[in-house]
Amino acid sequence: MSNAVSAVDAAGITQVSPAIPANAEDRGALVPETVSAQALPFKKFGFAFGNRVFLLLLIGIAWLIPAFSDKRFVAAMFAWDLLVFLLWAIDLAALPRPRQLTIVRAWSAPVALSVESKPSLTVMNGSNRTIHLRLVDEVPVELRSDPAEISITVAPQRSATAEYSILPTRRGHLLLQHVYLKYQSPLRIAERWARAPLAQTVLVYPNLDEAKRHAIYLVRSRQIEIERRYTRLRGMGRSFESLREYQEGDEFRDICWTATARRGKLVTRLYEIERSQTIWIVLDCGRLMRTRVSGLSKLDYAVNAALAVAQVALYSGDRVGMLAYGRSIRQRVPAARGSAHLMQITRQLALAQEEESEADHLLAAARLLTDQKRRSLMIWITELAETAMTPEVMEAAFTLIHRHLVLFVVIGQPDMSELSAQRPENAEQMYEIAAAQEILHRRELLLARMRERGALALETTSSKLSTTVVNSYLEVKQRSQL
Repeated sequence: MSNAVSAVDAAGITQVSPAIPANAEDRGALVPETVSAQALPFKKFGFAFGNRVFLLLLIGIAWLIPAFSDKRFVAAMFAWDLLVFLLWAIDLAALPRPRQLTIVRAWSAPVALSVESKPSLTVMNGSNRTIHLRLVDEVPVELRSDPAEISITVAPQRSATAEYSILPTRRGHLLLQHVYLKYQSPLRIAERWARAPLAQTVLVYPNLDEAKRHAIYLVRSRQIEIERRYTRLRGMGRSFESLREYQEGDEFRDICWTATARRGKLVTRLYEIERSQTIWIVLDCGRLMRTRVSGLSKLDYAVNAALAVAQVALYSGDRVGMLAYGRSIRQRVPAARGSAHLMQITRQLALAQEEESEADHLLAAARLLTDQKRRSLMIWITELAETAMTPEVMEAAFTLIHRHLVLFVVIGQPDMSELSAQRPENAEQMYEIAAAQEILHRRELLLARMRERGALALETTSSKLSTTVVNSYLEVKQRSQL
């Protein structure tokens, strides 16, 4: 393989030190905006007793012990309770009004699937008293399974910040609601309730860290762009680069006979790997992609793989388009290049969701044939239905083969492979294992049929999907199969 690109296995990729796949400005554009709001009173009576009120009232009950011998201690107990309520009223009046507090929700990084993130809440205290607050941010269960609750102390005319963690389990738009506050003075006798209207919709992107594991490709691509004026990549491509004197081992088909006739000695052509080719990433969003593996759907893994290969292809100089479809075309990004185009693809991948019905594969193929006239690489990530007939997705892929190079990627079932490799211990297990082996054998026959028709067909597990797709793309480039 040439020095332009190098395919490595999953172990090699994970050993690469992570690098940000896009520049800081691009990633910054994906970060949700900071929102702020003044606190408002919560409910009709937005106040309550602090914990120490009940402790002081409990102390007052101790006056009942000597009251058995002297009834005047009963009056003393009531006087004590009245004093406690008076202290509570004074403390409540001294507490800042809700409108003297401003709450800010800020984000330090994009919100990505299965990637821990830490949004922060900042409280600006416009009063002249120190307050102790307990805040609860109303986040959806897809971001955090338990309430996001933090405690914070803010000095007068100052601000303080605290963070909480989230771990998104679903892509797409998610709505965060209000922030609820309970705050007290240092005496902890009275308490006020308030809420800050910080309703905000955030977009959960695919796993952006997944692409970091492919940093070796991206870093190499950037080095290639910097050194383009000094060196050219000589590989197995068919894009003409330069001429040089024939050397032993050069192919005879690469000899330039016109230059040989002029110079009186053999001259051979040098080629470089083609750039500016077109890559389309096609995602099946039908019901079969709803299957969950290790907490994520197959479509989630497909989206992560699509983002990884899109970044590698764009940084390698290719034009990349994306099409996600169900019963209709759900998301479509025309083929283009550039960092802004990568951000557009990232946003559209975040919105791709599974459907409950079977996808219309023929519709997707027809749209691709209409939109892409010139030969390109179609990376089609899907799943095969277990049916006696040829799956419709394969029939759709067949319609593309005469014009395009199709990389047909099927996400396999790891439990099916494990079951087929077991030894049966009874008749029931024998039938189960035999059925699993038959399913796997039929899938292999279907993929072999795809290869016979000229497609690049393969099956891989969800955990290796990104690595497999990226390596397959690089092999296509290195071998000049386009």
